[in-house]
Amino acid sequence: MKSSWKSHVLVVEDEPAISESVSYALRRHDFEVTTCATITAAERVTGVDLVLLDLMLPDGSGFDFIGRRRQAGDLTPIIVLSSRDGEADRVAALETGADDYVPKPFSPREVVARVRAVLRRHRAAVPTPSGPLPLRVDEARRRAEVNGAPVDHLTRVEFDLLAALLESPGTVYNRAELIDRVWGDGFAITDRTVDSHVKSLRRKLTEAGGGPDLIETVRGVGYRVREGSRA
Repeated sequence: MKSSWKSHVLVVEDEPAISESVSYALRRHDFEVTTCATITAAERVTGVDLVLLDLMLPDGSGFDFIGRRRQAGDLTPIIVLSSRDGEADRVAALETGADDYVPKPFSPREVVARVRAVLRRHRAAVPTPSGPLPLRVDEARRRAEVNGAPVDHLTRVEFDLLAALLESPGTVYNRAELIDRVWGDGFAITDRTVDSHVKSLRRKLTEAGGGPDLIETVRGVGYRVREGSRA
């Protein structure tokens, strides 16, 4: 069973082989994907969570696409995928408003990882109307807090589990999804291993003052962070 919530990624790329390989990797990791080969087509697409953008397209420059979006107040994250890997191009893209820059050739798996990282940063930066909330993760420093208090001695797996669950509070992630997000391909991880790490994570959140109910069990499905828990 898949989660009912999916991030929607727009892939703007005119090379079919690249567009297809990136789209396949994203769909395999449970993203919704729309593809376009031109800026004109891309500008008609709405309701996306992130854009993967080639800079050199048949009907214009990716720099112009980014600039128009940012000037219009659109903060949708944009990751540039480009064969132009010089420092000047990377700096120009980031200063224009891109959130990340991946030079070609690249691994589709790396692109998926970059997409997840940018989405996590973006969601953590979006203010919530209800004020401060219990849980916060700092991906760069690998730190977690509950109500402003540090959650001590988290293992790598426990931190990554918490970060994955916090991508979308209230969304149920089944164990297979969590294994894919935290351990990745090539690891023989059982459902019982996931349960054991979640149990340890709950204990450490409780010790930090957060209470064991921040991570809820949905019987027969998986786990979710209680909606409204992400700071």
